[in-house]
Amino acid sequence: MPSASSAPYQGLTGTYSIDPAHSTIGFSVRHAMIANVRGKFTAFEGLLKIDGSHPTRSEAHVSVQTGSLDTGIAQRDAHVTSADFLDSATFPLMTFRSTGIVDAAEGQFRMSGLLRIKDVELPLRIDLEFGGAGQDADGQNRVGFEGTATLKRSDWGIDWNSALATGGVLIGDKVKLVLDISAVELEPR
Repeated sequence: MPSASSAPYQGLTGTYSIDPAHSTIGFSVRHAMIANVRGKFTAFEGLLKIDGSHPTRSEAHVSVQTGSLDTGIAQRDAHVTSADFLDSATFPLMTFRSTGIVDAAEGQFRMSGLLRIKDVELPLRIDLEFGGAGQDADGQNRVGFEGTATLKRSDWGIDWNSALATGGVLIGDKVKLVLDISAVELEPR
């Protein structure tokens, strides 16, 4: 979503589908007070409605299958998708829908929206950077974005933890989201 004054980006107007094979929805969280555990979700979909002439009018809608969590350790994944955390059996999806975008200049944007995890929907702000646009090897029009956001999992009622004998807790409350999105235009011009 480049600057509205940048003529080369006016051709981006359209609806794009997020390509999960070329995108990542990842996160990191502090573990045992000394290191970060990283993970990602492997099943998700989303639509980007881009207004290249007025990027602040663009929209994003994303849904993520909570049971698709992958941290590289099956036992940890099973715990995080259990009722202690995401409760994937009861809440198989978490969703995000944008409510506004602010142009921060030079390909930088701040997207506001509502993130629903379990049965709690709260505001979330995502800092975005436009990565580029062009045709891929199959002739499809693509756009790319990178994004970051930080949230407190306890705000969404995800507050399971365990005290450490050395002080502190096993899992940090702050979760850093990292997005790397590639999307394909649905109806090319």
